[in-house]
Amino acid sequence: MKGLGTDEKAIIDVLAHRTNAQRQEIKQRFKQMYGKDLIQDLKSELASNLEHVTLAMMMTPAEYDASQLRDAIAGAGTKEGTLIEILCSRTNKQIADAKAAYKTLYGDDLEKSLVSDTSGHFRRLVVSLSTANRMEGQPVNVEKARQDATALYQAGEKKLGTDESTFNQILCSQSYEQLRCVFDEYHKISKKSIEQSVKSEMSGDLEKGFLAVVGIVQNRFQYFADRLYHSMKGAGTKDDTLIRVIVSRSEIDLVQIKAEFQRTHGKTLEAMIEDDTSGDYKKMLLALVRGN
Repeated sequence: MKGLGTDEKAIIDVLAHRTNAQRQEIKQRFKQMYGKDLIQDLKSELASNLEHVTLAMMMTPAEYDASQLRDAIAGAGTKEGTLIEILCSRTNKQIADAKAAYKTLYGDDLEKSLVSDTSGHFRRLVVSLSTANRMEGQPVNVEKARQDATALYQAGEKKLGTDESTFNQILCSQSYEQLRCVFDEYHKISKKSIEQSVKSEMSGDLEKGFLAVVGIVQNRFQYFADRLYHSMKGAGTKDDTLIRVIVSRSEIDLVQIKAEFQRTHGKTLEAMIEDDTSGDYKKMLLALVRGN
């Protein structure tokens, strides 16, 4: 970055091949050695989507989740898809860390922000998910799964109208392993999949939210592969989604997401990025996707 012009290749080579923890250390050492803020320098040297993806990589995972939640809530309209993706897919610890980062960065309580920006049953869903109280690590209880499956059946298929609060209570509190068992039992009782029932009983953002929970419970890799595919499919690119999924999953399960992407969509994630993006932005994304 020194002098006239910017060596984007050097920036990509260094940052794309380091872990997030190493990037945090680079940020500290840069300030120590040069008395300058690396983030401010990157902002002044880079532009457009290359800037967006680079700055995303330089945040801690909790800060990045917090910034994406803030972006989804702030300003006119709400990006419900972003809220759903983050709150449905993170562990309790990741949500708790994001809430703490949100408070530090913006001086606001995430739950209060969600309440003021959403409404109805969708508000209940995102607030429930934001409590970070999902059961984790308990052994699967088949009898409890049977009871919950029956409760879901009676709250939806079995009655006129839908008791959304029963869906909310079960889908937001049970562990993913337990919910898999619930969905199996539900299929036995109702002869329909839980997805079919959610689609017939719900609509709008609430439907998308519950379907995201179901999708992540059944196959998290598939859920993110589909998010990536739809961010690039058709005219235009949803760069925010593309960047967020690649950056946030790059050290977690991107290898499995790539395999699922190819299996489901018949082409590699790299090939689709090649076709859909350009320049140094494309190079940075491909470096992250290909890993070290």
